[in-house]
Amino acid sequence: MKLELIGITKRFGSLVANDAIDLVVEPGQVHSLLGENGAGKSTLMNVLYGLYDPTEGEILVDDKPVTFKGPGDAMAAGIGMVHQHFMLVPVFTVAENVALGNEAVKAGGMLDLQKTRTRIRQISDQYGFDVDPDAVVEDLPVGVQQRVEIIKALVRDAEVLILDEPTAVLTPKETDELLGIMGQLKADGKSIVFISHKLREVKAVSDVITVIRRGKVVGTADPGASTTELASLMVGRSVSLTLDKQPATPGEVTFRVQDLTVQAANGQRVVDGLSFDVAKGEILAIAGVQGNGQTELTEAIMGLQDHVTGSITLGGQELLGRSVKDVIRAGVGFVPEDRSVDGLVGTFSVAENLVLNRYDDAPFARGLSMSPAVIEKNAEEKIAEYDIRTQSATAAAGTLSGGNQQKVVMAREFSRPLELFIASQPTRGVDVGSIEFLHRRIIAERDGGTPVIIVSTELDEVLELADRIAVLYRGRLMGIVPGAASRDVLGLMMAGMSGDEALAQVHDVQGGNL
Repeated sequence: MKLELIGITKRFGSLVANDAIDLVVEPGQVHSLLGENGAGKSTLMNVLYGLYDPTEGEILVDDKPVTFKGPGDAMAAGIGMVHQHFMLVPVFTVAENVALGNEAVKAGGMLDLQKTRTRIRQISDQYGFDVDPDAVVEDLPVGVQQRVEIIKALVRDAEVLILDEPTAVLTPKETDELLGIMGQLKADGKSIVFISHKLREVKAVSDVITVIRRGKVVGTADPGASTTELASLMVGRSVSLTLDKQPATPGEVTFRVQDLTVQAANGQRVVDGLSFDVAKGEILAIAGVQGNGQTELTEAIMGLQDHVTGSITLGGQELLGRSVKDVIRAGVGFVPEDRSVDGLVGTFSVAENLVLNRYDDAPFARGLSMSPAVIEKNAEEKIAEYDIRTQSATAAAGTLSGGNQQKVVMAREFSRPLELFIASQPTRGVDVGSIEFLHRRIIAERDGGTPVIIVSTELDEVLELADRIAVLYRGRLMGIVPGAASRDVLGLMMAGMSGDEALAQVHDVQGGNL
């Protein structure tokens, strides 16, 4: 089935999310949409899938114009979509989820789940999915849940499959398996629209790559194009993808976590007995698939979790049980994973956001009064130092792009001497050029002797920055390995294997024993 988008424009008020985009997906082709978060990729696919009405433009299926008033129309036309956040009912079985909205019925109107089970097994056998129709979805690994979403689309006879950031929640092993499945689907004549910002994956599976920047198509590329060329297309200028990082020279261990446990409201241990330490002048990266306790760990350190036991010490002083303000005053810099909710006050100016952690201290305040001139001067200095793209220091922080918002948060946290720096997802939604800058600044903080903890679900980022890597799985520590550990080892650990077991298995495989 041939799919064509002609002049697709989508506006939300004054915001132009898609600007006259043309796109052709040929039968049996993997067509990748590459671009940074916020570039307009998902909006375009939501238009194609009938979730949004296009402001302008048209969609052609096999050279015939079509109009989609909802996802049902798109599915009827042979288009399926696997969303980044799965659309599954956790307490239902696989068969029940697949049947929703596409119910097979027996004579008399009774639901025929057996027919659905049979179809699931057929598809699972055809593509090697290994999915049990009677398994409860909430009991399945994330990678298998994603296969259920693909099965849902294939049961509805999808000829074009849209995969929206499908690897964001997968381990490296699950990612490789998905890329293999995509190859099988392509060989079977299916077309795939693969949405991503990960250059390595796009190059591995694509027949053609379309690059979107700020809502516009800025070029197409062959998968043989270099990562540097693709990155330059994404950003609009030349960028360096390699970080010139010298080996760490760790000093005294000043930060320790011992037997740390965090309980959720339902009593579940979301962090389960963690113990690790970080020395001055080194970066410890916390790796793992999103949702394995990373958020709760950083929040516990910052005093943002209630049900916490164990010990957290910095310079010999206990942090557990202290207020967030006390933790900050102890010299902890913190970049939260959601900058717009937890890192900034969007309605406050850039200048005000740059002193949120010190607004009541000299020189920014005198007694009960703030010093606007000093705050403005500080802002001008930080805007220049961090190349924050803003109309002025008085502009609301919420008007800045994601990358510039992240620079504001980083600039604020690095604006004072630190005893510990923690950054959770430090470059999420940030363009390649800003990633380069922020990584260099983090390395500079390490080289200045600060213990650094980086939490990231991006394996490339972990490998780029880390001196040591700790892997979490279901709130537990699978082990700590050197920063030069292989992707294979990390992938096995992210799936629940201990570090020693993962190292041994990879060694055996490479030695030809398995």
